[in-house]
Amino acid sequence: MAFSPQFLLHRQPTPDAAHAPGQSKLSPWLAPLVYKIGEDLLLPNFFKAIRITGQENIPTSGPVVFAPTHRSRWDALLVGLVGHRTTGRYLRFMVTADEVYGLQGWAIRRLGGFPVDVRRPAIATLRHGMQLLRNRQTLVIFPEGDIFREKSVQCLKPGLARLALQAEQSTPHLGVRIVPIYLDYDSPYPSLGSSVEVRIGQPLAVTTYLASGSAKQQATLLTADLKRSLEALANLKQPLELVA
Repeated sequence: MAFSPQFLLHRQPTPDAAHAPGQSKLSPWLAPLVYKIGEDLLLPNFFKAIRITGQENIPTSGPVVFAPTHRSRWDALLVGLVGHRTTGRYLRFMVTADEVYGLQGWAIRRLGGFPVDVRRPAIATLRHGMQLLRNRQTLVIFPEGDIFREKSVQCLKPGLARLALQAEQSTPHLGVRIVPIYLDYDSPYPSLGSSVEVRIGQPLAVTTYLASGSAKQQATLLTADLKRSLEALANLKQPLELVA
C-alpha cells in the first residue's frame, strides 16, 4: 500500500532498511500542508466527482481503525480526505516496508505512517500500532493487503483483527472500533476525469468479540464480519449525499 499517488519518488531498498521496525510521527508542518494540497488541489482536480456515503458512521473520538478496500494508489488520499474532514484528525497509515524508501518513505513517516514487513513482521510494529490505539489515534490498515483491481472484496488478512483485539485486551474499556470502507472507482485504473464512490459502513465494536473463544477464534470471527460488511458496501447502490 502506497500512501500517495505515483508522483512520489522511490529509491532501491537496502536489506537492513527493509526490515526496520515501524515507528511514526506527525510533522507539525508537513501533515497540514499535504492534507491541504490533497483535499484542495490534487483530488478535486484529478477526479470529476468524489461521492461519499455513510460519513455519519465515522466515530469522531476514541481509537478507530479504518479498514478500506485497496483498489488504487489514490486510496490513501481519499481515505485521508474523508477521515480528516469528519474527525479533524491526521490518520496513521500502516504501510508495507517496501514503500518506505526515498522521498516517499521520508514523507510517509512524517505523515504518521509506519511500515510493516509482511514477510517478517516485527513485534515492534505490533506494539507501535497498539500504542497508537491506546493513545486514541485513528489508524488506517488495508485488510486485503495488496492492490486489487477487481470489484469483489478479496480475502482479508487477519493482522488487523489481531492488532485491534490485542489493543482492546491490553486496556480495559478502550473501545476500539473498526470502520469498513469500500472504494469504488469507475475504472480499474483511475485516470484524469475519473469518478469514485467512497462508501462507509457502520463500525464494528472490537470489545464484543472478546468473549468469542480463543484469540484465534476472536480474530477469525472479527475478520469474517469485516469482510461481510465490506461485501455489503460493495453491493450498495443508493442516492449519495456529498460531492467533493
